[in-house]
Parts: sequence; C-alpha cells; structure tokens
Amino acid sequence: MKQPLHRRQPTQSNPRVQRTRNRVLAVARELLPQVGPAGLTYALLAERSDVTRQTLYRHWPTRAALLFDLVLEGPDLGTYPEPGSDVRAVATAWLKSLRAGVSVPAVRTAALAVTAQADHDPDSARALVRIGEDRHAGFNRLLEPAGIQISEDEFTLLYGPVLARLFLDRGQVTDTFIDTVVTQWLTTLQPADAPKDPGE
Repeated sequence: MKQPLHRRQPTQSNPRVQRTRNRVLAVARELLPQVGPAGLTYALLAERSDVTRQTLYRHWPTRAALLFDLVLEGPDLGTYPEPGSDVRAVATAWLKSLRAGVSVPAVRTAALAVTAQADHDPDSARALVRIGEDRHAGFNRLLEPAGIQISEDEFTLLYGPVLARLFLDRGQVTDTFIDTVVTQWLTTLQPADAPKDPGE
C-alpha cells in the first residue's frame, strides 16, 4: 500500500528552514479563509510569504500536503488534553479540543477542502486517511494510563456525532451535547476481557 502523503522533510533542525516553514503556514492560515482553497495558489502564497514557489514545493509537493499540515498543525489553542486514567474525562476533553480546533477558520476550511477533494484527488484521499490515523493514534496515547486502546470503529463513533453536528447540521456543539456523546460512546466500548463474537 502506498504510504500516506506527507510533506517532504527539509532539514527541520535548521532554524532558518523552520522559521520559513512557520511563516508560510501562518500566511496560509490567514489567506485560506479569505480566498478559499482554490484561491490559495502557490503563486499568491509565495508572494505573500516572500519565498519562491520552489521553496513551497520543497516543503509541500502538492496542495493536499499543504492542507494536511494546516489541519494537523493548527495554532496551539491550549486545549489539547493530557493523558489520563479517567476515560470519560479524556474523551470529553478531547472532543472539546476537537471543537476548538475546527472553530479556527483555516483549519475548518482546510479539513473541508481535503474531504471534498478526496473522491477525485488521490493525494487528498491519502491526506484524509493520514489525518484520521494521526488523530486516532494521538487519542490512544491519551488513553494509555487507562490501560485501554480503542479501535478505528470506536474512534469514529466518538468523533462522528460532533463532526456531523458541525458540518452537516450546521449546529452548535455544546458541552451538554459533548457529555451526551461521551455517555453514549462509553456504552459501545467492549471490555478487554469480553469474549469475541465468533462471527467477527
């Protein structure tokens, strides 16, 4: 299977390279909600970031790679939870962090653009899979002190209602809604010592 798309790795230990990369991402975050995904061309981004297009392609060989980083490397909002042994508390804090992250206009626009393009653009499809894998692995790291790891299906059942409320219903995700989602989700978790269904 082809590796999930990610940016090439310029020398990240080089402070100048890292500063350039951070500056470009900051400009892209500012421009994306204004001009939309189609308007965020490498020509415009290079001009506004004061870099060459070649520099952009070294970091992000495709637009999907750029959008990928805009989703995964959103601004630090100080809301990402710490690992913990209380599964309910971790899940609740994680969903609140997800809500905060997608409230950032550039993150929201980038996530929707990658999703919209995934059916006809293989790079976007791989980026979308990679975003899901990254978030799933990160959530399982938060659950390590609780001694459990959740499956991909269990992860989808946690975040799915929140994204549906935000993007399909165009509604608000309140703390009460998150509490309800977590309460329902906890009932779906299969205990580690439960016998497996022979049909699985």
